[in-house]
This record gives sequence, C-alpha cells and structure tokens, in this order.
Amino acid sequence: MIGRLTGRIGYRATDHILIDVGGVGYLVYCSDRTMAALPGVGEAVSLYTDLVVREDLMQLFGFPSLVEKEWHRLLTSVQGVGAKVSLAILGALGPEGVGRAIALGDWAAVKAARGVGPKTAQRIVLDLKDKAPGVMAMGGSITEAMEGPEPAPVVEVVEPSGPKTRQKPAPRVPSSASAQADALSALSNLGYGPSEAAGAVAEAAGENPEAGEAALIRAALKLLAPKG
Repeated sequence: MIGRLTGRIGYRATDHILIDVGGVGYLVYCSDRTMAALPGVGEAVSLYTDLVVREDLMQLFGFPSLVEKEWHRLLTSVQGVGAKVSLAILGALGPEGVGRAIALGDWAAVKAARGVGPKTAQRIVLDLKDKAPGVMAMGGSITEAMEGPEPAPVVEVVEPSGPKTRQKPAPRVPSSASAQADALSALSNLGYGPSEAAGAVAEAAGENPEAGEAALIRAALKLLAPKG
C-alpha cells in the first residue's frame, strides 16, 4: 500500500498531477480544492494517498491531510459512492464541511457536490452519521502530530541529476479542526453522547468558523441545553 508520496510535481492536469519521486513518476488524482492549493510544476509536494486496485485499473488519490483521507475512505464505503464522487464532495465542502454536514444530517449540503443526487446524499448522511464524531475527534491528534511544538522542519529532496531543493513542509490541518476535536472531547467528558456532541460542535463551528475551543464549548453547551 502506498500511503504517502513526497517529491516534485512533474506536471499538472485538470484533475491529477504527476509526482516525481526519485525518478519514478506517480499519477495522483485530487479534488478540485486540493488541486487549487498545490504548488506549481517543479516544486516540492507531499500528499497522503489511497491506492485503488481493480482488475483493469490502478489509481492513486491524494489528500493534504489524514482527516481528508479518512473521510474519503468512509465516503467510498457507502454503496454507490466511488472515488470520483468522493473527490467531488470533498472538493465542494472540504473535510470539515463534510464532517459538519454529516454530523448535522444536512444531506442538502452533500447534494450540492457535482454528480451527487438526493438519494445518494441521504444515504451518505444516514450511513456515516454515527462515524462523524470519530473523524472529527481525529483533528486534535493529527494537528499535534503534523505541527508539533516547533514549526515543521524543511526537508531536502535530492534529485539524481540536479542540485538539492528545499521542500515545503507538509500541508497542515487547519487549527479549527483541532479546536473542534478538543471541544468534542470536552463534551464527551461531560457525559454527552458522541452524536449529539458532534452535532452541537458542528453547528457551533458553522456559525463561527474562527471560534477556539472555549468558544465552541460554550456555544455547543447552549445548543445542548434543554429547551423551554
């Protein structure tokens, strides 16, 4: 299994890139959102990958974070959702948007992705709603692992026929993902169930995307408070 590739971009197409790793070129398909964030031809890049193997096809799909890769894995586990549909959803909503839509049961947001019909969107929300809290909780640990207490180190890539080039650090998970994960953990410690806690955090984050952990917890507690 090829889980991650680090090299230089050989060329870019509309939906995929070629990553040159030590003289071997790998074709990696990405969402529109990821393609827009990638550097130019000749520059260094690092992507987490998922390898799909069929009788007549082998394809690599690339993701800037482990959270996005995990959502891709879950989306493609839903009946009728292939890799292209998953990339369309991630491209339209981003990993945090996917988590928010599924936690809130907002199938209309999922349907907004290209090629996704209402029945497929409803099936995705129904099948993955109970799994959303687990993926949302990944945000904190992944952020810590990728960022750490110090800035991510710069890695040198040695090309066989050229000088050393400085590689940019791997893309980082947005800090809001860490805040949501920490808020979800705090609510779980207070005794709230995973699904209701995830729904409240997702709604709070949707109303205030820049909110930190404390603000998310306060907002989520207000949403979870008994009405009346």
